[in-house]
Amino acid sequence: MVLFLLYALVPLGWLVINASKTQPDLFTTFGLGFGGHFALWDNIVATFTYRDGIFLRWLGNTLLYVVVGAGGATLLAALAGYGMAKFSFPGRRAFFAVVLGAIAVPGTALAVPTFLLFSQIGLTNTPWAIIIPSLISPFGLYLIWVYTLDSVPTELLEAARLDGASEMRTFFTISVKLLAPGIVTVALFAIVATWNNYFLPLIMLSDPNWYPLTVGLNQWSSQASGVSAEPIYNLVITGSLITIVPIVAIFLFLQRFWQSGLSAGSVKQ
Repeated sequence: MVLFLLYALVPLGWLVINASKTQPDLFTTFGLGFGGHFALWDNIVATFTYRDGIFLRWLGNTLLYVVVGAGGATLLAALAGYGMAKFSFPGRRAFFAVVLGAIAVPGTALAVPTFLLFSQIGLTNTPWAIIIPSLISPFGLYLIWVYTLDSVPTELLEAARLDGASEMRTFFTISVKLLAPGIVTVALFAIVATWNNYFLPLIMLSDPNWYPLTVGLNQWSSQASGVSAEPIYNLVITGSLITIVPIVAIFLFLQRFWQSGLSAGSVKQ
């Protein structure tokens, strides 16, 4: 556990410490040592104002991709997984095999075919090129499917139907509450995957105004180390620190909903 803790905290500590250094201090002081001047606030201001605030635009793009892409992926996975678990229809076994096969295919293997498809229909270099692929989460569907089998009693659904509730009303008023831990787990996976998405935006987008944070910071890093290098390593590091703050906050906020259902029903009163 100590090794895992060090593995997680040392890079984070390095990032926080170096985000507080000036550009010259980054190359003259030890990596885990503070510089002569505490410049964290100055670096944050410079990061948000560099090149007319393009970093803020990248942050907004990332939030857009996460809210629409990851949010839509969670909703679709919940609806499809619930339907697969609680309804019988022709081709159910074949669909199960397709979903398992899709889980085994890495996303990078589909990036180039997706780019060729989207280029033919004119969606490259638009937000839809990032949002539409993010809407499909085979792993999220499978996770909701498995979780629904054990968490949503069929007798409860039948009682709701006898009371006259429609299938959609039953799902959103009864099943969603029972599936909350599973839905939050899928949401966390989808949010992290979309937030950290790099390869797909890299090949889909050429306009910097639509870059997410991952691609934008990589562009800054290339500028800082290229032939005509700019002294912006401090902005790259500070931008990386700012980038992880929202995802950590989201995880900490959703964690209580995730943990709340782990022991539900384990003890009878």
